[in-house]
Amino acid sequence: MDIESVAPTELPEGAHLIDVREQDEWDAGHAPQAQHVPASSFMEHLDALPDTDDELFIVCRSGGRSAQVTQWLNQNGFEAVNVAGGMDIWYESSLPMVSEGEAEPYVL
Repeated sequence: MDIESVAPTELPEGAHLIDVREQDEWDAGHAPQAQHVPASSFMEHLDALPDTDDELFIVCRSGGRSAQVTQWLNQNGFEAVNVAGGMDIWYESSLPMVSEGEAEPYVL
């Protein structure tokens, strides 16, 4: 099944961005507007997804985990789009990032 993808630099303004990386990856650096819902416990946290009919944009480090989550969401009634290249491309594109510590944000 083909899934829709978009580059990090092409996210629409106000996009609902869901980061599916693990806690240590999230803590190292993430998009300021992202919501954290780790792929490893995604099914347990479905209620954390925004209650919206808008598309959800799913991001991980490089695009693999987010593609799997995006596919599952689309098969289960959500409208989801994979963020191609993930946080690796986000970082390389110098898009804004924050970390959960005092260190400069980076992609783990």
